[in-house]
Amino acid sequence: MRCPFCGTIEDRVVNSRETQNGESIRRRRECLNCSKRWTTFEIIEKVPFMVIKRDGRRAEFDPQKLLRGIQRACHKRPVPVEDMEQIVRYVERELQNSMEREFPSTRIGELVLKRLRDLDEVAYMRYASVFHYFHDIGDFRDTMARLLKQD
Repeated sequence: MRCPFCGTIEDRVVNSRETQNGESIRRRRECLNCSKRWTTFEIIEKVPFMVIKRDGRRAEFDPQKLLRGIQRACHKRPVPVEDMEQIVRYVERELQNSMEREFPSTRIGELVLKRLRDLDEVAYMRYASVFHYFHDIGDFRDTMARLLKQD
């Protein structure tokens, strides 16, 4: 690490600790040449995922957009925000653990539905109705029948 004061690359780490959110490490460094100290932050570089939409367009994966969709499905339901955020983290983790960098939107929707089913059945049906593009009450009834059969 280059010293911001004198420019040499000789330094030592004086102190390291995780930040509050646990997603980065804060390091205090000391230059071995001029003895001045400075702080650096180390984070995991996240490679952006691309979502392949149904119409073939590609868009960068946006966890906030996914959270908004889950929040709409859970509107006026007794589902804590923490649980919704946990679903988003679960989806991100599943995508990161695969070696792929592009995912069809259907895969993301299936991962969300997998978690919503156990969390709240009404939210599950709301999300499924948008995700599966229900065209009529028959589509809704079929999905409801599958949900009830799995219980």
